[in-house]
Amino acid sequence: MGSKRRTPTRKRRVYHVAGASPNRFAIPTSQGVPLSLSPPQAVPRRFQTDRNPMALLKIARMGHPVLLQRAEVVSDPGAAEIRRLVADMIETMEDAGGVGLAAPQVHVPLRLFVFRVPPERAGGAEAELPAGISVLINPLVAALGEEKMLGWEGCLSIPGLRAAVPRAPRIRYRGLDLEGRAVERVVSGFHAGVVQHEYDHLDGILY
Repeated sequence: MGSKRRTPTRKRRVYHVAGASPNRFAIPTSQGVPLSLSPPQAVPRRFQTDRNPMALLKIARMGHPVLLQRAEVVSDPGAAEIRRLVADMIETMEDAGGVGLAAPQVHVPLRLFVFRVPPERAGGAEAELPAGISVLINPLVAALGEEKMLGWEGCLSIPGLRAAVPRAPRIRYRGLDLEGRAVERVVSGFHAGVVQHEYDHLDGILY
């Protein structure tokens, strides 16, 4: 999800796995997301692995096939390749001035995204409090109620454009963190909008 875009300061490179096609992540998939009541764990801002420092990724633009397909389940959230991917996605999101980035947006069709809720976009209620940079893997999202509200959204895959999108004002989401721990949270306001926007990317939906 887009916010204020900054000029890139580092050269981007495409993230890929050796021996795999550029648009396919070579990790087997499985089904099932356990349920827990733990909050999502924030990802360290400068997380990197010993061998692979973080790098800026190429963001797919509207019309690219990777943005139109349903992403695959991540079988091992703690795998080294997933950790490197998440670190690179955080670096890319921050460099682009965004508040959310889904794996398909960086040409990796897996069900995970990173996001943040800046203090200036959070409300006063507990469900709208600021959230540090977080990762959600194999997420499930459910609207709490039938109400929809229009809100203006940007997208890093559609730079320079914004649209009024109907969203549930209050949702429950659950998924896994980088350690494979189940997480769940009820959120509202801007936080709910960011999560719904990124979740849509996992199903091949642009606003």
